[in-house]
Amino acid sequence: MKLLPSLLAAGVLSTYAHAQTAPAKLPAFDVASVKANKSDDPPFANIPLGPGAVFTPTGGLLSAKNFPLIQYILFAWKMSATEFMNLRPQLPEWVMTDRFDVQARAEDNPDKDTFRLMVRSLLAERFKLAMRSEKREIPVSAFVLATPGRLGPQLRLHSAGGDCPRSADPAPTLPTVSGGYPAPCGGIFGMPPEKPADQRIAARDITMDFLARSLPTTETNRPFVDHTGLKGTIDFILEWLPARTGPAPAGPEPDPDQSGLTFQEALAKQLGIKLESTKAQLEVLVLDHVEHLTEN
Repeated sequence: MKLLPSLLAAGVLSTYAHAQTAPAKLPAFDVASVKANKSDDPPFANIPLGPGAVFTPTGGLLSAKNFPLIQYILFAWKMSATEFMNLRPQLPEWVMTDRFDVQARAEDNPDKDTFRLMVRSLLAERFKLAMRSEKREIPVSAFVLATPGRLGPQLRLHSAGGDCPRSADPAPTLPTVSGGYPAPCGGIFGMPPEKPADQRIAARDITMDFLARSLPTTETNRPFVDHTGLKGTIDFILEWLPARTGPAPAGPEPDPDQSGLTFQEALAKQLGIKLESTKAQLEVLVLDHVEHLTEN
């Protein structure tokens, strides 16, 4: 499984029924092993440790190898790009770099969101991880339709019915359906771009809020929120030339024919969406405590 921090998940944060009520105990694995991994092996997990609902039941087994702790945190808190952007400065560097294997088993056959909660319990036990959420008013870029009532050519309302699986086999090439959309539903997938330097992502049957929360905040240095008013779920394909974050590479200037649209140009031309600067009250995650691995 490829680690894609730019496609982080929409967050679902812990809530409390009353300020004086102790939080309910989270579900936990029956047995679990967490070990440091110093190999150069590629990361792999039998459950997608990412944003969406894509999931194949595993009979209660979680097997993940060579991921940094941040990836397990992102999964456990179903974290959005906005939440990651705010959490990142609070984290010790080893949380981003040191890698770990997790082998864990639970009774029955839990769904993906139950696995998330069990990973929270495991991280609290082995890394003494404690986090909380709070609301803050921060500057954002709001999605609005460039022309009211009109969608771009690569954005459509999802049609109910038809084949829309919530699982994806680990294959080199993701299967697609008519129009080039990914066959699996419920997640955002990286797709082969039409131009070599571009980034291309696509999804079926997700909400506009999920899309806004999952897009890379590095493109505007502000989190995205959805103000389109679109109801239900959508399908989309978006391709753009990512903003350069470092010095220009040595060599000749790129061929203009190989250069794609900027992020905002792609939003407008492909999805019919423009960005408006505003402020919004958003939930952010706050790190209270974390320690390096407590061995099994």
